[in-house]
Amino acid sequence: TTTSSGLFATSKGYWKDPYIQYFARSVGERKAPEINRGYYARVQGVNHLLDAFIKKAECDCQVINLGAGLDTTFWRLKDENLMPRKFFEVDFPTVVARKIHNIKTKPPLSKPIIETHSTDSLLLDAHSLDSDRYCIIGADLRDVSNLDEKLKKFQLNPELPTLLLSECVLVYMTPSQSSNLVHWAAETFHTAMFINYEQVNMSDRFGQVMIENLQRRQCTLAGVEACQSLDSQKERFLKTGWENADALDMMTVYSMLPQDDVARIERLEFLDERELLQQLLQHYSICWASKDKHNLGKTHLCNC
Repeated sequence: TTTSSGLFATSKGYWKDPYIQYFARSVGERKAPEINRGYYARVQGVNHLLDAFIKKAECDCQVINLGAGLDTTFWRLKDENLMPRKFFEVDFPTVVARKIHNIKTKPPLSKPIIETHSTDSLLLDAHSLDSDRYCIIGADLRDVSNLDEKLKKFQLNPELPTLLLSECVLVYMTPSQSSNLVHWAAETFHTAMFINYEQVNMSDRFGQVMIENLQRRQCTLAGVEACQSLDSQKERFLKTGWENADALDMMTVYSMLPQDDVARIERLEFLDERELLQQLLQHYSICWASKDKHNLGKTHLCNC
């Protein structure tokens, strides 16, 4: 799972995440160095865009992590004084139940939520948590009207600048389901940014092998047609009401990261085949789309 990969990479020192240990069952099996470097690039790339948006909005914004899993971003943002007005997470009820159980039973997770909560009632049941600044919702992203209803019930504010985030989520939905979701987001918020991290260049041989390997594990990429190229990734957003879209493959992102830190993580583990790292990173991308009806300038992050 993403959490055990993240825990392994953080245990090796790729980046710091003091909270991930409370969600992972164990450090899990050793991951190959190219996987760890790829994960590092993903975390740095996504966080760079997310943090830039929050800073530009001076924290007067909201974040919605779609298919958040056991992600720890809420705690990182609190520690770095980058808390948005409200941080929402959505995932399947079974995933949410596990996350809420961990939060309830681990004080280092629950304490920061209580600290950012001022009113009397903190809602906590098996499939949802709602506090002043952090909300976890159990819902199926393929049912957009139900998602909209649940988010609004927990004080989602369509007037606030909003950042939406999905990492390896849209690829598991059919193209029409993911289009509906990104279209809903474009229709709901006048100032928004959507960051999507997932596969790209999937029509070449390496991409085909990735698909076959996943199918062998009973895992079907229902949305792989949007992953043909950087253009097809951008197209999904441009066709559904987003004003601008940019996309970079992760090899390009890796080459743009602060080189002193890249040099540091490259010393952590010996990498035999740099070519394999290149191939792997050329098959993942970050795509970010934006719309800014009120010209607040919150979404012009492409040059940062």
